[in-house]
Amino acid sequence: MTSASREWDSSAYHRLSGPQLSWGKKVLARVHLRGDETLLDAGCGSGRLTGELLEALPHGRVVGVDLSQNMLRTAREHLATRFGDRALWVAADLQDLPFVRAFDGIFSTAAFHWVLDHDKLFRSLYGALRPRGWLRAQCGGGPNLERLRKRTAVLAASPKYAPFLGGYAEPWTYSDAGTAAERLRRAGFVAVDTGLEPALTVLEDAGKYSEFVRTVILHRHLERIPDARLRGEFLAELTRQAAADDPPYSLDYWRLNLSGDVP
Repeated sequence: MTSASREWDSSAYHRLSGPQLSWGKKVLARVHLRGDETLLDAGCGSGRLTGELLEALPHGRVVGVDLSQNMLRTAREHLATRFGDRALWVAADLQDLPFVRAFDGIFSTAAFHWVLDHDKLFRSLYGALRPRGWLRAQCGGGPNLERLRKRTAVLAASPKYAPFLGGYAEPWTYSDAGTAAERLRRAGFVAVDTGLEPALTVLEDAGKYSEFVRTVILHRHLERIPDARLRGEFLAELTRQAAADDPPYSLDYWRLNLSGDVP
């Protein structure tokens, strides 16, 4: 993986990631905390959910891990003053975490689908947890963004974009609930529970839709198109098609909930 493909426009993501924040808050509401745990926020992004975790841990600590230096920088900027050394930031691959039995729990939202090898991911997470530790997570799964993905594939294969995107494999793993449960159990987790839920998201207008898709969903595709004009035309065509959806400018998100414990 190149350094460019690890990076995000973290300032824009922080501003645009309202849907991810709302989903994450619902996951956090299902987590029962004493308030003194040491937790890992796996794929912390710009730190919006990390801050929520820290609020729920008045005597605890959170280590935020992300592959993107930009994301970690933005998270640090927003949270350092409020939480000081109770928040630590580490650049690392979730498939190869530099921790052994270090955490009471692992929390993650909107991150695991960016990891292609989920068997390796879950083994890495399991190894970072202490005995009786837990994993509570949510990511994209099942038919997540199916409509947009089909349109993107058709457009990518057209003569105009095929030189840049022809044969490009999707950068996501969208697992179904049953497969995810099997992988968690293979990694060693017990009391495994998985499930899919729809999360239809509607953007206000063409501009909001285009910016969201560019920043949050298709940035890996777009960085392969070297010409700014072509990138703009690619997004404009997808936005034009989305205008005809019911409701317009909607994204058919599906969330995969994941839960497992360490014996």
